[in-house]
Amino acid sequence: MPEFVKRALLDKGLMGAYDERPPYQRDDYLLWINDAKRQATKQRRLRQMLDELETGGVYMNMKHPTSRKR
Repeated sequence: MPEFVKRALLDKGLMGAYDERPPYQRDDYLLWINDAKRQATKQRRLRQMLDELETGGVYMNMKHPTSRKR
């Protein structure tokens, strides 16, 4: 996990929500964020991941009921 992603998860208190997601989702998020060439795009994707973890029930901008917060 890149340090900037880890720091953002820790700063927002979302590491637990990230760890609760299935491995394929965690991998998808990291690959998707790191695949961006521009830093601005990486930051936008990171914000989306953080928003989805905070909200729950969403995965990659799609409804995902099994990911909702408990």
